[in-house]
Amino acid sequence: MQHANVSAPRTVDAPEPRLRGEDLLAAYLERLEATGRGNASYERSARRFLRRWPDPQAWAAQPLQDRLAEHQSTRPLITFLMLHQGLRPGYDYLLERKLSSVWREIEGGPLQAEVDRFLNAAESLGFTMRVRLGTGSQVPVRLLIQTGRRIEELLQEDLDGLAAACRERTRRTGTSHRHYLSAISNTQTVLFHLGILDSLPRSGGPVPLDERLAQVAAPIRAELIGYLERKKATCRAKTVSAMATRLKHFGVFLTSLDPDLTSVRNLDRRRHIEPWLASLLDIVSEKDGQPISIGDRNRRVMAVTTFLTDVTEWGWDDAPPRKVIFRDDIPKLPQVLPRYLPIDADRRLTAALTEHPDNELAALALRLQRACGLRIGELLDLELGCVHEIDGNGTWLKVPLGKMDTERMVPLDTETLDLIDRITQIRSHGRPMPHPRYRRPAQFLFTYLGRRLTQQGVRRELDHAAHAAGLDHVTSHQLRHTYATALVNAGVSLQALMALLGHVSAEMSLRYGRLFDSTVRTEYERALELAKRQTLPPPDGNSPAGRVQLPLADITGGKDWRTTPLLKSRMAGGFCLRAPAQGACSYANICEHCPSYRADPSSLPILAAQRVDAEALARDAEQRGWIDEADRHHKLIARLDALIADTKATAG
Repeated sequence: MQHANVSAPRTVDAPEPRLRGEDLLAAYLERLEATGRGNASYERSARRFLRRWPDPQAWAAQPLQDRLAEHQSTRPLITFLMLHQGLRPGYDYLLERKLSSVWREIEGGPLQAEVDRFLNAAESLGFTMRVRLGTGSQVPVRLLIQTGRRIEELLQEDLDGLAAACRERTRRTGTSHRHYLSAISNTQTVLFHLGILDSLPRSGGPVPLDERLAQVAAPIRAELIGYLERKKATCRAKTVSAMATRLKHFGVFLTSLDPDLTSVRNLDRRRHIEPWLASLLDIVSEKDGQPISIGDRNRRVMAVTTFLTDVTEWGWDDAPPRKVIFRDDIPKLPQVLPRYLPIDADRRLTAALTEHPDNELAALALRLQRACGLRIGELLDLELGCVHEIDGNGTWLKVPLGKMDTERMVPLDTETLDLIDRITQIRSHGRPMPHPRYRRPAQFLFTYLGRRLTQQGVRRELDHAAHAAGLDHVTSHQLRHTYATALVNAGVSLQALMALLGHVSAEMSLRYGRLFDSTVRTEYERALELAKRQTLPPPDGNSPAGRVQLPLADITGGKDWRTTPLLKSRMAGGFCLRAPAQGACSYANICEHCPSYRADPSSLPILAAQRVDAEALARDAEQRGWIDEADRHHKLIARLDALIADTKATAG
């Protein structure tokens, strides 16, 4: 698609002299005859109007009510003058006129080529015909009429002027202007991709802190805003926004409880903090009217705790002289398991996304998220060129910086590559857009109607698919949990899971290991079998002497004991296997670690073999994420090294 490069507003050519009076009438009647329209009433009304207003632009200076009062049979003339003779009637008048005949009247006129250029660009971005025609008649046509300029000469100020007129109309009449603002946004998007405007429309944007915290008493508000402005230097905008929301709740409570409080320096635990902590149990969510979750309570207390801790460490004058919030004040979060989708639900949701999408691009995005375990922010930040083919090592997806501020590579299979090919095919093509993290131009993978696909758009598609699949509410992050759970069930190692999910600590990945721990299952089945054996009477009818010992093959499944998912200890004369629930045996390798233990030269081969097995057991424990177990084996290796060295020295 070709883009016009407009670095500065073009000089508008001097307009041709406007026709007046009889000449305008003749041109109007000629137009009516050419289009097979018109009647005696139209002609009489046109003559009457032009006798009074030989220069129609003088009519445009009249009050709005006078302009709107023109007879119905005069309106075709006014439309003709706007579309063919350069009449600029004012945005207030244009917003009151429906211009239902504009697509018929524009044909063959000076505006047709300009409007066609806009409509073609809108079509290339994926807008439907209904949206293209609706947007075209509501905004571009009105802008071209009122500015008298070509489409490539339109400015951001022109869009802003029309938006201001919409707001004024709402103030004056109470009539909603939301459909106009939506059309203005679409128009700015199309003009951006035509290279006419330099920026895309803003979607919302942050509300100024002073406005967000307006309900907080002025002295406290000033301290909170000062803190939030300082945090902008080191935290992402989204993080600061979340802080502002939670500190606002705290500030509003203080304002209600103690209107005379002039600084957080004067906070008193009994008077302010404890009542606030108690009030959190009664707060209801604005979204569903239900009490806020324990997670929300935890985040609110953490935000206030961090605020007070920071200002104290920074030595700010408004820091409280003593600590007022303590560790036990922070609500304890339950240690829940990741909410994965069961296999059947996962299949039904995938089928709904594949066979019955409402927004195909958003459905493909969700399928890619499920196939690669991405966070939704990482998913929508993917750029063209994110797929890398490495010689001899397959194809990989480069995942951009996300929640943990780390990049990673995820292997791709053929089916996922086909998904990405389809996404590339149907995405909205156009100019690069500013990257929110780096501000450089970027060609994002997920672009829809000339803009980036939004999280709200993805969530709407997920809700649609979940309903079609007969499922309850599903979140996009559950697709990531489902991906990780499937890998764990397939036996992926802890290190590989961390790399694929972009986790920075083993603890984050170990949450998935607790879902279906094969060691727990093995130990359960072993213990159940042992319990069953102990309930059986011995062959001779007498009580069994001592404890029952299972055959080794029953415990290891016939595999090498060194690779079993059990706690293993290698002694000089054998080995020991214990279930993880039992913990390591306190007597394991007790002799080797005893300071009185001495080895003779004949035992050196035994100690060397023991050391080889201990190294294997340490590696096995590390792969399973059993850090303490690995450390236990490393300590034994170090002790064996010392024993072997001492024995060799003594023998020498």
